Amino acid sequence: MALNEKQEKFCQNYILHRNATEAAKAAGYSPESAKNQGYRLLQNSEIKTRVEELESELTTTVDVISEVERQYSVAKEGKHTNSALKALELLSRVRGAKPEKDSMVSVETIEEEIVEYMKIIGEQKVQKLFDQAFNIRQKNIEYDTKEANEDDD
Repeated sequence: MALNEKQEKFCQNYILHRNATEAAKAAGYSPESAKNQGYRLLQNSEIKTRVEELESELTTTVDVISEVERQYSVAKEGKHTNSALKALELLSRVRGAKPEKDSMVSVETIEEEIVEYMKIIGEQKVQKLFDQAFNIRQKNIEYDTKEANEDDD
């Protein structure tokens, strides 16, 4: 069974919008029923096949990486910081960089960084943080109290 004119228009608009409701409206379905029609049409195997055919025919001559690099340069020169950062983020993803949280760090590297931070914040603050982290003073007080009680016995 061949697609009718509205179904063909739906398929063509779906690959442009990637939104079934918008594609249904653009194909001529009523705005009130577009959401339901779009969903229903995407369940149809002939519609799915036609969308896949149309997608496979799509080509582009745009070099995405070069374009994003160009956008970064324009944003940076224009002092559009947010746009420049977004361009860098996209370039990072396209080039396969992993987010920092996913990268592995050795124990030695962590220890070296801790020592450097400790030097920055100073001995007294480090001791206070150490005590806080491990409840050292509380444990010492409890231990001293326990020893004193044992001496009394």
